[in-house]
Amino acid sequence: MTAAFWHIALNLLLAWGAGAAIGFERSYNGRAAGFRTHALVALAAAGALVICYVPVVSPGYPNTARLDPTRLAQGVMTGVGFLGAGVIFKEGVSVQGLTTAASIWATASVGMLFGVGMRWQGLLALCGVIFTLVVMRWVENVFPWRVYAMAVFRFQIGHTPTEPDLLKMLKDQGVDLDDVSYRLTEGGEIFEYRGNVQTSYGQALHDLAARLRTMPGLVEYELDRISK
Repeated sequence: MTAAFWHIALNLLLAWGAGAAIGFERSYNGRAAGFRTHALVALAAAGALVICYVPVVSPGYPNTARLDPTRLAQGVMTGVGFLGAGVIFKEGVSVQGLTTAASIWATASVGMLFGVGMRWQGLLALCGVIFTLVVMRWVENVFPWRVYAMAVFRFQIGHTPTEPDLLKMLKDQGVDLDDVSYRLTEGGEIFEYRGNVQTSYGQALHDLAARLRTMPGLVEYELDRISK
């Protein structure tokens, strides 16, 4: 076996290992696209770019002018984009899977770097992806962030608080209500407030839910957390 063969084999192995490392983090956090998926994406991306080595390992191969790595990379990233779209889904008013889709796309780029023999660049990109997924998750958990939710409050018509009273109660719980809309349903028996709530206190929605359970006249409520 030639030196070129071992060179290509090492590139494929490094790409597979890089994808597996990224996928391990996704699997650890319970994502459907995890260890095996990311390993395969990186290996496939590297394999596609390895075709550029055909003139080296097979000197008699015809039409070598077609082996343009930039076109191969463009095709790979387009195809992986469709794969990443498959892990994005809407749950209520929140969109899930965006980070996993981005990690799949990034994994393909890491695989391509290893595929063309850019090992140090591939390692640097791998470190960047792992840092983003692991360290930035810790940063998100430590630093205070604004929390948003879609809120619906339904009251019996005879026990409906005024809007200022409702806003004051929410303010006491550390929550602000914006973009308020109104609705009368059930033949005039139920009055509904609907809007977006936001808070900087992580436990505010939990505390608000406990407060709402004891609020007189409240028939139903919904607090659907969303991202902005």
